[in-house]
This record gives sequence, C-alpha cells and structure tokens, in this order.
Amino acid sequence: MSKTSQQNTATDANGVSVIHTQAHTSGLQQVPQLVPVSPGGGGKAVPPSKQGKKNSFVDRNSDEYRQRRERNNMAVKKSRLKSKQKAQDTLQRVNQLKEENERLEAKIKLLTKELSVLKDLFLEHAHNLADNVQPVGTETTTANPENNGQ
Repeated sequence: MSKTSQQNTATDANGVSVIHTQAHTSGLQQVPQLVPVSPGGGGKAVPPSKQGKKNSFVDRNSDEYRQRRERNNMAVKKSRLKSKQKAQDTLQRVNQLKEENERLEAKIKLLTKELSVLKDLFLEHAHNLADNVQPVGTETTTANPENNGQ
C-alpha cells in the first residue's frame, strides 16, 4: 500500500503556523499540528490573561499603582493576622487538650485504685464463704429423739 499525503500550511493571527495533513490511504483523519513561525522554534505559550500585560511598563508614581499597592498591603496584613490568630487558636487548643489529658489520667489512677480495693474485698468475701460451707457428704446427722421410739 502506498501512502499519499497532502500538506497545507497557513499562518494564524497569533503568528503560529498551522500544518494540515491529509492521508488518503490510511482512512484516518490527522490532527493539525501547531508550529511556531519564528526561526528559533521555541518559546513559552502565553495565556490570554497575560498577553496584554506582556510589555506594559508600570509607572510607580501613578494613582492606579498606588491603589493596587495599598490593596495588596492590606491583603498581606489581613493574611498575616489571620495566620497569627490561627496559630494562637491552635496553641490554646493544645493547652486545653493537655489539661484534659492530665485530668483523665488522674481519673484513671483513681478508678484503678478503687477497682483494686473492690477486687480485694470480693476475693476476701469469696474466700470466707468457701471456708464456711461444708461439703455435702460430711454433714452430721442427728437423731430426732421424738422419732426414735416409734
């Protein structure tokens, strides 16, 4: 099978050369390729939001510049205050959790001591009960004097 292809080259408004290739025998449609027109062949693509700002010179004495700087300075102060407040809140929460942890550990010690005392009492009581109970086969039988004569 032989391949026959055609190429059409066009330049768009951004200075990018577009090559359209058509392959007749493959039956597949190929995607156009973007090729820079400049002989250097490289460079970064600039997003549309930054295209207008590419070569603009900022006059540091202009009112617009001063307003932007003031807004930025206020935003930076606000951000730093928020960050500082968050750090203080975190530190306060850490201290609260430490105090709660100490209280809970003290409660654990107290409950452990109480459990030990109750366990000892229970074991002593169980031991006393075991000593007072006589086995069933060793009971002493006493004759009833009233029943002996009949």
